[in-house]
Amino acid sequence: MKKISKKQKEIRKKIDFYKQYNLEEASKLVKKTSFVRFNASVDISVRLSLDTKKTNHMISGVVFLPHGRGKRIDVLALVPPEKNKEAKESGADYVGLEEYLSKIREGWVDFDIIVTMPSLLPKLGILGRILGPRGLMPNTKSGTVTLSPGKAISEIKSGKIDLLSDRYGIVNASIGKVSFSPKEIQENACALIQTLNRLKPIKSIYLSNTMGPGISIDPKKI
Repeated sequence: MKKISKKQKEIRKKIDFYKQYNLEEASKLVKKTSFVRFNASVDISVRLSLDTKKTNHMISGVVFLPHGRGKRIDVLALVPPEKNKEAKESGADYVGLEEYLSKIREGWVDFDIIVTMPSLLPKLGILGRILGPRGLMPNTKSGTVTLSPGKAISEIKSGKIDLLSDRYGIVNASIGKVSFSPKEIQENACALIQTLNRLKPIKSIYLSNTMGPGISIDPKKI
């Protein structure tokens, strides 16, 4: 059993683990319970009412966080030459095609998201063994394979995140940093929760920071 440090014990005393907090309270607590020396991420876990044995019950969607994630997202735009200007003006960090396909084949993966076009998918297919295990393969459901790469890049840069339930019916996402104000955390969390609630009923919600304890939120108080 992993030993709990003195600092972690002090942090845990600030939380009533038998209580379900409202979102405002939890947004304040998630800042107070951070004990690491870096700007920790604020994460949310939402369990949905899903029949996880049926694949068609799994959900996917997108949400725009009003205050972003507080994290730099490096976008690689794999587009034909006529789309280079559009991609650059939309904020892509890397723009091109063949030269970046070659770099990926050699093991380069210093980016977070790929945006590309449907006609170029065959070129990426052979890189599936590199991109797939890292969750970097673009797809139409997440909007990263599109005829309008500029629009997709702008949305990603402005705080769009993908929502996908795992095999347990849980959606996990990073929604900010502990340096955010409680109001910013609350509004980001609210945007995500409301989006999921439109898709499926919510069973439980937990808010936490990097290495910090989970704070239970009452879904009925959202």
